[in-house]
Amino acid sequence: MDVIENLVTTGNDFLWTYILPIVLVGAGLFFGFRTVVVQLRMVPDMFKAVVERPKGVGRDEDEDYGGISAFKAFTISAASRVGTGNIAGVAVAISVGGPGAVFWMWIIAILGGATSFVESTLAQLWKVRDGDAYRGGPAYYMKRGLKWTPLSIAFSIALVFTFGLVYNAFQTNAIADAVSFSFDQDSWTFRAIIGAVIAVASGFIIFGGVQRIANITQIVVPFMAGAYLLVGAFVVITNFDRVPDMVSSIVGHALGFKEIAGATIGSAMMLGIQRGLFSNEAGEGSAPNAAATATVSHPVKQGLVQTLGVYFDTLVVCTITAFIILLGQDVVYGQEAEGVPLTQAALASEVGDWGIHFVSFILFFLAFSSILGNYYLAESNVEYLSGSKTVLNIFRCAVLFFVWFGAVGSLPLVFALADTGAATMVLLNVAAIVPLSGVAIKLLKNYSQQRANGVDPVFHRDMLPELDNVECWDGSDPVTRRSAEDRQTLRDQD
Repeated sequence: MDVIENLVTTGNDFLWTYILPIVLVGAGLFFGFRTVVVQLRMVPDMFKAVVERPKGVGRDEDEDYGGISAFKAFTISAASRVGTGNIAGVAVAISVGGPGAVFWMWIIAILGGATSFVESTLAQLWKVRDGDAYRGGPAYYMKRGLKWTPLSIAFSIALVFTFGLVYNAFQTNAIADAVSFSFDQDSWTFRAIIGAVIAVASGFIIFGGVQRIANITQIVVPFMAGAYLLVGAFVVITNFDRVPDMVSSIVGHALGFKEIAGATIGSAMMLGIQRGLFSNEAGEGSAPNAAATATVSHPVKQGLVQTLGVYFDTLVVCTITAFIILLGQDVVYGQEAEGVPLTQAALASEVGDWGIHFVSFILFFLAFSSILGNYYLAESNVEYLSGSKTVLNIFRCAVLFFVWFGAVGSLPLVFALADTGAATMVLLNVAAIVPLSGVAIKLLKNYSQQRANGVDPVFHRDMLPELDNVECWDGSDPVTRRSAEDRQTLRDQD
């Protein structure tokens, strides 16, 4: 096991030190320039898009047609994003990379907002009908837009492995760590029981399909994230006089003005980008699978929604975790990786021992919702690779095994495999969305023109007839269904 861990870690060090920072930062700058920093200038539209129900679609009609509203799609992707990475991942980044890692998390989130916009907009454009719902994601725009099937297959395999198996094992590992720390029980048997309970609960939901997953995540994610943010805000308010020094420490360590216990600017940057990506997944190609399920009137709307998801995950939830740790008493950085227990100990130092159990409670539900969200993203790609129900059920069983295995597995190895999978997905996905970015720009221009004319943007594929292999957006569904007169009016306005 140690040999495998060393090999994987060595490969990750090379990828995340010399390759991924250039790819992610470069892609973010490229897309930000091409979209005229859409991730900053259209924040008001993001909030509007996440809550709106398209005109012409009643609640019952939406349920009959496919039932995945923009908000439900947001919560599925948020379920995957908001979880262990926000609590354990941030703790690992700070414990090894120092406070400077937080700064690089912020940078990758802001840059990644433009990347998330492009990939999710493309996913909406090239989504396909799947019975009474939609399905899509990078595999679909790689095949239909880029017309490179081998790339789509390779990406789907990487996502199935990373999200369906490794990421879910990591979520359970963090739950087991938190519960073991709370009850001061860390035996193999205790952790195995925790894993079994989570696996059984997960199995009940994932065999129920996307509707059951969406119905669970739209309740769990907002409530648990809200509770966590309130406690974090309490810690910040009660230590407000220390906040300026904390921010100074974050920036100073990030830019190399300060160093502590071996946590250099290089390690801070690497850990910040690693954990930032693991948490918000911008550019990784995961969120577009959820974005494609949404019933919206224009592809750009889901691009904006998923950009907001990146901000909520990293600039809000991850930041609260970082502040809890950095404002905690006697927290030591730059020595060895520490996960959830570091966050628990930091919170307990501020609010008392109940903080340990509070983090366990919140993490359990956030990580559990992440298992559901991760599973759905993987399921979409299993269905792309094979339409066999038998294959899907075998995959579901494999997921449940890894959910259980995560409770008794090694945290360093699980982290290493997660980083390898994430790196693979980023490289494959960015290779597709860079050449396809021109399509996203055209869609953004179409959206902006309609907004400027005071029209609720509606897309029809005959607005951009040069695009190939667009299965949907023909006006046959309740959202984009408009009379010929309405569509002609929109074309005249363009």
